Amino acid sequence: MRTTLKKGTRGATNGFGALPPGPPLDTESSPRSFYSMPRRNPLRLLGKALVWLVVLVLVAAGALAGGSWLFFNHSVAAIRPHSKEAIAAQKSLDAPSPGQPTTAIVIGYDRRPGEQSVLGSRSDTVMLLRADPRNESVTLMSFPRDLRVSIPGCKGHPAFTGRINEAYTYCGPRGTLDTVKELTGIPINYMITVNFRAFTRIVDRLGGVYLDIDQRYFNDNSDLAPGSTYATINLKPGYQKLTGKQALDFVRFRHTDSDLYRVVRQQTFIKAFKQQISSTWTLFQLPGIVNTVTDNVEVAKGGEKALDPDEVLGYARLAFELPAGNFQQIQLENIYEEPGSFLLSISDEDLQDGVARFLNPDADAPERALGSATGQRPKGLTAPEPSSVSISVLNGNGVAGSASDAAYLLGQRGYVTSNGGNASNFDYFRTTIFYDPAQAKGKAAADSVGQLFGDAEIREAPVDLRSDTMLVAVVGKTFHGTLGPAPRDRTPEHAPPAVVSEPGFMGPELRPLERRAGFRPYLPTVREKSSSLSDNEGVRFYNIDDHRALRLTFVTGTGEYWGIQQTDWTDAPILGGPTLTRRIKGRTYRLYFDGPKLHMVAFEADGAVYWVVNTLLNRMSNETMLAIAQGLKPARAR
Repeated sequence: MRTTLKKGTRGATNGFGALPPGPPLDTESSPRSFYSMPRRNPLRLLGKALVWLVVLVLVAAGALAGGSWLFFNHSVAAIRPHSKEAIAAQKSLDAPSPGQPTTAIVIGYDRRPGEQSVLGSRSDTVMLLRADPRNESVTLMSFPRDLRVSIPGCKGHPAFTGRINEAYTYCGPRGTLDTVKELTGIPINYMITVNFRAFTRIVDRLGGVYLDIDQRYFNDNSDLAPGSTYATINLKPGYQKLTGKQALDFVRFRHTDSDLYRVVRQQTFIKAFKQQISSTWTLFQLPGIVNTVTDNVEVAKGGEKALDPDEVLGYARLAFELPAGNFQQIQLENIYEEPGSFLLSISDEDLQDGVARFLNPDADAPERALGSATGQRPKGLTAPEPSSVSISVLNGNGVAGSASDAAYLLGQRGYVTSNGGNASNFDYFRTTIFYDPAQAKGKAAADSVGQLFGDAEIREAPVDLRSDTMLVAVVGKTFHGTLGPAPRDRTPEHAPPAVVSEPGFMGPELRPLERRAGFRPYLPTVREKSSSLSDNEGVRFYNIDDHRALRLTFVTGTGEYWGIQQTDWTDAPILGGPTLTRRIKGRTYRLYFDGPKLHMVAFEADGAVYWVVNTLLNRMSNETMLAIAQGLKPARAR
């Protein structure tokens, strides 16, 4: 698999997306009574990517104004599959199971004006989104469009090997769907197809989107040979508001880049769009957004059933209530360029590692990574260590030896298990993990154990089922003697920060700016050891709407860009929802992680906010990021 790596490289794809869980659990079929947890206000947070964020906007309209519920129902009906290609692809989707994790494929395509068929169109975005209501997590995994894959035969074409985006060109959305299912082995429950026309229109309807731009991007094709062109782009580094066209230029850029960076820029946009929606959208923007969505989006559901408004509302609630850090962007690792071609490849081992991370997100990764970076014991881990979790295993399916087998397998994973004999009946279809709410971390432990069974239900234990153990696992008919993989611990080993100390670095450039800035510029007294100030807009003093801002842009020895942003806009959308907050050496830091990697560190001081942002691929270590942030000092003592 591979991509077009131009000389002077670094890329992402444009995309949208964020799917939610399944419909509510069917408690009627359960042999016991259970209680549901109260829901928080669903207006606090909207989805995680362009398409589902827009759908969630519709949900919010229904929640804010009761009279708009009929309008919402009509809008959901309008995005059900209506093209013959989407209707045909629906047959390849797997029906979602109530209360279980669901996976959606998002296909962003570029159909040119006048084209009546998908054939000849291009799919620049192929991503999977998984929502798990059991542990309140959403994961996203993107595929570079130049990834070499096996494409099943279709529309008279025999099976062939080619770029993943060729599956759409020759076979339409069903070809892309079948290709990804065969590639990953993941059942897919929903398919969302989006015309790129929606991208720019929705961003513009929202009044633009605020993005942190890592470097100077410029191309007007004047330096290219006749006949070869790339999309034009003209962006300066720094946090700023982009129009729909500018945002599309950013996520599709590949003039000096590769698809590996395009995928990351795509994910950067997704996070920024989520922040934009959750902080600034209003009901007045809704009609125009709805019209754009219904004209350019189709959502197909497995089982050839219609998308239900209540189902969408349930998904929205998951997104609203999603804990910080439980939206994880999975990057396929060790993708390489095939010699002599413009294709990307990945080994089966690395592909399956990415699939395992996608299916088993590790919510505790940021906490452990911070503990490793600071040399402190991790605080507040979501799930306890297996050795501290005791489980009584009961047979709820009537198959001899099921409880013993499950207890043995859980014991192999480090849990303290005992065979509790038979359950009160053998009517359990799915394995059910019961937890005692009086036990600290009981729910978190149940979520972790439930992931091992794949489709387990997590329930609060009724009084008559509570025991001396933290959990009771009742093995159901879906247990066939195996457990799934546990999340792999990817905590980086502690290492000294890769920085050099330069206390007077940039003082002459920044001290004169204090009067113009209106806020107090901070000097970097340490820098990443291979970095230097960028020759192109390395120091940029500018406005973000009515706010003053200063951006410092650095380039590493390997050509990666990172930056230090300073502004008096202390509630900018990018600052919402830090993964963790920690006080270190007298300063309170907001920490923003991508899994175990620290992407941004922010703090407030002197009426302004300052943040350090990592390279697009988070190449700088967690220790280095923290050292740079701690090394920011006032330009002039007061």
